[in-house]
Amino acid sequence: MPSPPPAPAAPKPPQDKLSAPARALRKLGLARDIDLALHLPMRYVDETRITPVATLRDGDTAQVQGTVVECRVETRTRRQLVVRLADDSGEIVLRLVHFYPSNQKTLAVGQLVRARGEVRGGFFGREMVHPEFRAVTADAALPQALTPVYPSSAQLPQAYLRKAAASALGRAPLGELLPAEVLPGGLPTLREALQFLHHPSPNVPLTTLEDHSHPAWQRLKFEELLAQQLSQAQAQAARATLAAPVLSPRTSGLAAQLLATLPFTLTAAQQRVVAEIRTDLARPQPMHRLLQGDVGSGKTVVAALAAATAMGAGWQCALMAPTEILAEQHFRKLVQWLEPLGVQVAWLTGSRKGKARTAMVERVASGEAMLVVGTHAVIQHDVAFARLGLAIVDEQHRFGVAQRLALRQKLQEQALEPHLLMMSATPIPRTLAMTYFADLDVSTIDELPPGRTPIVTKVFADSRREQVVARIRDEVAQGKQVYWVCPLVEESEHLDLQNATATHAELGAALPGARVGLLHGRMAAAEKAAVMSLFTGGQMQLLVATTVIEVGVDVPNASLMVIEHAERFGLAQLHQLRGRVGRGEVASVCVLLYTPPLSATGKARLKAMAETNDGFEIARRDLDIRGPGEFMGARQSGDALLRFADLQADGALLQHARTVAPRLLREHPQAAAAHVQRWLAGRAEFLKA
Repeated sequence: MPSPPPAPAAPKPPQDKLSAPARALRKLGLARDIDLALHLPMRYVDETRITPVATLRDGDTAQVQGTVVECRVETRTRRQLVVRLADDSGEIVLRLVHFYPSNQKTLAVGQLVRARGEVRGGFFGREMVHPEFRAVTADAALPQALTPVYPSSAQLPQAYLRKAAASALGRAPLGELLPAEVLPGGLPTLREALQFLHHPSPNVPLTTLEDHSHPAWQRLKFEELLAQQLSQAQAQAARATLAAPVLSPRTSGLAAQLLATLPFTLTAAQQRVVAEIRTDLARPQPMHRLLQGDVGSGKTVVAALAAATAMGAGWQCALMAPTEILAEQHFRKLVQWLEPLGVQVAWLTGSRKGKARTAMVERVASGEAMLVVGTHAVIQHDVAFARLGLAIVDEQHRFGVAQRLALRQKLQEQALEPHLLMMSATPIPRTLAMTYFADLDVSTIDELPPGRTPIVTKVFADSRREQVVARIRDEVAQGKQVYWVCPLVEESEHLDLQNATATHAELGAALPGARVGLLHGRMAAAEKAAVMSLFTGGQMQLLVATTVIEVGVDVPNASLMVIEHAERFGLAQLHQLRGRVGRGEVASVCVLLYTPPLSATGKARLKAMAETNDGFEIARRDLDIRGPGEFMGARQSGDALLRFADLQADGALLQHARTVAPRLLREHPQAAAAHVQRWLAGRAEFLKA
């Protein structure tokens, strides 16, 4: 392999004195040599061979070399630079619609030029429009490796980035950190892998580079997965050194009282996860558990029993939900279950202000309020807990890392950490659980309470809208209730979507005997509460809403859900919305209205919804469609935590990394620490929240 071209002079602070390309490097996060070494090409260009002009075919992308025999400016429809290039076998035209005087100089008659582009038939024979080109000498050697094309920006020319990457690759600390025995067999060293991926030989099958199956790619992906597994294991070990309140259950305690007063019996799955949580709470180390279960599986009562265990031991509990509607649903249920047992429940949301809020904050600080339910307002700086023993986060994927950490830190002044229970109605597929949640204990409620009826899902084009309205008329006549979900509140110039306010007016006119309500995020909290109260109480037959009703709303009499422009919603969101019906004993239907034509992704989502009600299968398909970054929201860190590995394709590598990580930590702790630092640097903290 030829020696890399010299790099541009290393940029030096201050920032305002950096060149534009150097500033662009920093903006892309390419500040260190290792950053550039790991900034891999997105594709490659083959400049290792010259194709004779006579052998070119239309549609080929090829490189030619010849002498300029004509260079002229045409001014017919618009100014163009037209160049005739000749080699020993024939001629080809190079056509530049946009050009500069410097281009004319490079392409002067008699100049030897190397050009690369797509060949197409023109009026005067074959031509290349806007090819890449440069003047060369007769003895100019061809590259011995494919030319990399990197992810870049307008301010960062490929030539500059190629030089910077090649130079950084020579300087980056890429020595082997890992003992040979932990590596999968047959893989190159890290330095060999990176050198190859930046400058692969021209005879390598391009498919192995494009599908990332080449051994060089396998080495990078294994290193990345191992770093993540090590970081998760370190986080778990670090938590084992922390202290948490010991919340021992008492036979005649508050949790036992609550269980005795519930108007239903827990399912076997609920009993199992309650026991798992109770065991965790009795330990002197902080619990870090994810409670996952499908829509309607009964996670709230499990959370209530966990809270009762904490409060029965004399400690406060905080429950944080992402929206006021969901927080209020929790608040109503918990008040209904716990206030008769003497528990004071505080309510903290952004809409609660003034004296009412001050009074609530004082009750929390004094310890008078043992249970605090709310939104992000629970973690505001002026909210202090007397003795916070348990923090519960519902729909945890909707909160950022900093927000979850802030809730955990509400007890730090006592040198204790609260126990943390995170809940999600979006089940986590196994491969994600093994990576993004490897440091968590996971409890799964894998059965629904008895009495739930399966939901039938139907997919209709919006041309059948009148039939859907007729079905609503029938449901209302039978005393049942209906949701109609819209993606927008008002008209949008950019998206031609049926909006909630217009739909509310339209359905109100179509159903003169029914009470039709409107609910959206821009309404005041009091207005939202009034509308929900009417619908929950059965006085309102049809609720037109945006996705504020996605989670938490529980109206057993609701038997029909219509989702407008369903193709615009994510699969997990559609499943959550569908879960608002089928919560009682009445047969329920979810109608997905779409506007054709559907994209491939839209078709896949609607097909999945029609074929299954299983949240775990929905999650698996969602992961297939969107990939782990979008599925997880990159764990709300702002950065994807896996750059190279693919959880679907790299299951074997993941399993190997998962197997060897504990051994590496145990037998080679310094190598493990160095490996995590190389790959995760400042991002490891995001894996711990």
